[in-house]
Amino acid sequence: MITAIVMIDAATDSIGEVAAAVADLDGVSEVYSTAGEVDLIAIVRVREFDQVAEVIAGRINKVPGVLDTETHIAFRAYSRHDLEAAFSIGFETTD
Repeated sequence: MITAIVMIDAATDSIGEVAAAVADLDGVSEVYSTAGEVDLIAIVRVREFDQVAEVIAGRINKVPGVLDTETHIAFRAYSRHDLEAAFSIGFETTD
């Protein structure tokens, strides 16, 4: 699975509508409204690199109200939840 983190600048008067439209796109798993330099952050998860361009350039950038995007491709995921699950394999809790 390929994960891309997309920073989105949106028109100020339509951030909610842009977020909802982006969240409805195939390939987009989550959209967060944020404080700071960008208005929204979208998480794109696809199986092949060609699909990254399809989702971002072909769909997200065409949503009305999207002014600009900046994309970061994730190489590896580090998650406390994932690590704890991996190290607990074979251990069952007893209540």
